[in-house]
Amino acid sequence: MTHKNKYKTLLVGNPNVGKSALFYQLTGKYASVSNYPGTTVSITSGKMSIGEHHEVEIIDTPGFYNMMTITEEEKVTKQIILDENPDAVVHVVDAKNIERMLPLTLQLIEAGLPVILVLNMFDELKNRGMDIQISHLEHDLGIPVVETVAIKGQGVSNLISRITSVAEGRHAYEKLNVNYGKSLEEKISDVQSLIKGDYSISKRSIALLVLQNDRDILTYIKNEPQFNEIRKIAEEEAAAEASLSVSHVLHNLASSIIKEHIKKSTKRQKSSFQGFVDKVTFHPIFSLFIVAIILYYGFYKFVGQFGAGFLVDLIEVNIFENYINPSVNNFFRSILGDTVFFNLFAGEYGIITLGLRYAIAIVLPVVSTFFLLFSVIEDSGYLVRLSMSLDKMFKKIGLSGRSVIPLILGLGCGTMATIVTRTLETKRERFVVTFLLALTIPCSAQLGVILGILGVSFTALAIWFFTILIIFTLAGFVLNRYTKGEPATFFMEIPPIRWPKIGNVLAKTFNRLKWYALEVIPIFVYASILIWVGKITKIFELLTGLLAYPANWAGLPDKMGEIFLYGFFRRDFGAAGMYDLTDVMTLRELVVATVILTLFVPCIAQFSVMIKERGTKTAVLIFLAVIPFAFLVGIILNQILLFWGMA
Repeated sequence: MTHKNKYKTLLVGNPNVGKSALFYQLTGKYASVSNYPGTTVSITSGKMSIGEHHEVEIIDTPGFYNMMTITEEEKVTKQIILDENPDAVVHVVDAKNIERMLPLTLQLIEAGLPVILVLNMFDELKNRGMDIQISHLEHDLGIPVVETVAIKGQGVSNLISRITSVAEGRHAYEKLNVNYGKSLEEKISDVQSLIKGDYSISKRSIALLVLQNDRDILTYIKNEPQFNEIRKIAEEEAAAEASLSVSHVLHNLASSIIKEHIKKSTKRQKSSFQGFVDKVTFHPIFSLFIVAIILYYGFYKFVGQFGAGFLVDLIEVNIFENYINPSVNNFFRSILGDTVFFNLFAGEYGIITLGLRYAIAIVLPVVSTFFLLFSVIEDSGYLVRLSMSLDKMFKKIGLSGRSVIPLILGLGCGTMATIVTRTLETKRERFVVTFLLALTIPCSAQLGVILGILGVSFTALAIWFFTILIIFTLAGFVLNRYTKGEPATFFMEIPPIRWPKIGNVLAKTFNRLKWYALEVIPIFVYASILIWVGKITKIFELLTGLLAYPANWAGLPDKMGEIFLYGFFRRDFGAAGMYDLTDVMTLRELVVATVILTLFVPCIAQFSVMIKERGTKTAVLIFLAVIPFAFLVGIILNQILLFWGMA
């Protein structure tokens, strides 16, 4: 057997610079997603074989702006840099915005890391009539520099060659001298002299972070013999002033380097189509038309009518109801008879006839169409533009454009979206978005079922939509006014609009579906078991009986108490159960029921993540607040619709 040399490479950089596209080019299908130890932040890793003798583990780290971190995801990336002892650190930047991103490159170089600078989206730089003198930039930085267009695979072979060279220790790095001024340099030297241990980053870099009172780095060196003296210096130093000085020096140095090595042509090559798209997607009015088109054709037509309508009918009616369920019922009846154990697997609430039927026949088609749509929007570069367009509007409810991503992702899976809230900058914004996700954002399966049920009447669907929109806005205003903390700022790199690549879209959709399927199918099975236990012990009868009272007050039948209860096990579980009631409920009752179900408590999986992300007290507070509020809105809406004369 041939022995392989194994190396570890980190991909680091700002969000939306093409790290994920580069990761797929390097690793192909050999990718896995896991939580970083001690956190709930997901990282992606994969293996890349180079010839017969080299195997490189590629780790795609969360978005990272600065060694002085703010968000939890940034902190995880810094912790990976400190803990993993990588053989190469590939800093991926958007080539056309290199001046703004180069300060992080300088920080990584100062840290003594084996850095490779990747100028991704180099074609966009050239389309703007610019070019960069790569060899001269390499000379001044003292590190390898590679130009790539990751989504097309351009420059990837050169990058692989550079990774191999750096990992094997064949590249001779040159020291980069950054002068922060006499006063700060003296303090850096003082702290450096107190640091005795060996670390994965340079003592100079550690000293700089200490002087900026970086809590993570102080924890990192807490076992230093003279740690108390180091901490005393950190407490005495004006950290904000030191951070400002460091940032100012790094940005000035980056600017001077780029001005020297970037060439600008008088002829701008940017396509008229690209310019037109940029103007339309950022226009305050036209951008709303694009959102409306996506909502109508993407969510209503594709996810709603095609996913929740055609595909669900095809699988649920033609396959499960006609073939699978009758066969399952006959099989288990022949083995177990009409005993209580028959109902565990078959019958009305069985694991197979209810749990797996809902998961595969009702949830999976809707989730698949949503994630396919989301991947197309994401790969085209429009998602970030949507965030920018809605930033000003979101500011009115105390959120930033960055909140758009978890809120839209919540239309796919509230559990996943709640996890993604950790990318938000402030604790205040994370709380507000978590609350809005729990209260007003239906997951894709629930949304698909609602679209399927109300899709027969545009009026009914419009009433549901505007009711939820009004509640979202009012809840946002109230939370903004009474939630303590500073409002969030918003800064995000804007990728160019591109035609989505089929391979990228399918890969992203597959990975999300894999994640979702591994989570959703077991929960449907567990929910079926809990329902079975609840039925046997009569606990469910008590709870559904209690929930039937507010359901009746909202003009709904007793059966809705059971639907609301099942919605806690999975929001889409309850929504899917409404399919059985569509023939016996009026259109008014269906509208009121779907509004209450949307506003009702988050599913048990989302609630568990809320506890993990926001704490038990906050999660329980949200849980207890939304139950009476959902029924109150339903009762009021029912009276309005009755007054309006809706049957």
